[in-house]
Amino acid sequence: MRGLFVTGTDTGVGKTVLAASIVAALRASGEPVRPLKPVLSGLDEPTDPDWPPDHELLARAAGVDPDAVALIRYGPAVSPHLAAELAGVPIDPAALRTQIREAVNGCGAAIVEGVGGLLVPIAPGYDVRELARDLGLRIVIAARTGLGTINHTLLTLEAARSAGLDIAAVVLTPWPESPSAIERSNRETIAALGDVAVATLPPVAGATPEQLAAAGATLPLAQWLA
Repeated sequence: MRGLFVTGTDTGVGKTVLAASIVAALRASGEPVRPLKPVLSGLDEPTDPDWPPDHELLARAAGVDPDAVALIRYGPAVSPHLAAELAGVPIDPAALRTQIREAVNGCGAAIVEGVGGLLVPIAPGYDVRELARDLGLRIVIAARTGLGTINHTLLTLEAARSAGLDIAAVVLTPWPESPSAIERSNRETIAALGDVAVATLPPVAGATPEQLAAAGATLPLAQWLA
C-alpha cells in the first residue's frame, strides 16, 4: 500500500484539513488518490455551515462519494471503542484492515486519516497506532502552532517511534503568514528535539478543492510518498 497515514497530537488540531489538503493537491497534480476515514464518530454533532463533516470534506477534496470514505460511522462524539460499545457492535480490527485494503486496492495513493491521536482505542487491545502500523503507511502528524504544542508533539513522536512507525513529518497548522516568536521557536524546537522534519500548512480559507489544493501544494508530498 502506497500513501500516508495522517494523525494528530490531539482532537481538533486540524488533521482533517491537512488530510484533505494532501488529497486535493495530489488530485490536482493528476495522482490517483483515495481518501479514507476508517472510523468516524460525532455525526450527531451540529454541522458547521462552512465546513462539512470529516468524511464529506475528504470526499469533496477527492471528488468521490462520502459513503466511500468513512467505513464505520457513529453518531456520538466519543472515542471509537465507546461509540462501538454504545452501538452494541464491536469493531473487529482484522475486518477493518481488510475493508481498508479492499477500499484502496488499485489506487495510486491512499491517504488514511486516523481518529484523535495515536493512542485512541478502537477496540479492546487495539488502538490507532496499531492500525497505522498494520497498514504500513508513513505517518504525517498534524500539530498546533502555539503554546503546548512542543510537549504534545514530542510525546506523539515518542509514541510513534516506540511502535516502529515511519514518520514523514510534523505539520504545524494553521501556520500564519507572520508567525509569532513562540510559533517560530516551536517549529525550531520540535525539529531539533524531535529530530524530525517540520512542515507548515497555511490557513485554508474555505472548504473547496481549489483552496485545499493550494494549501496542500506547499507541502513536500512527492518526498513523503517516495
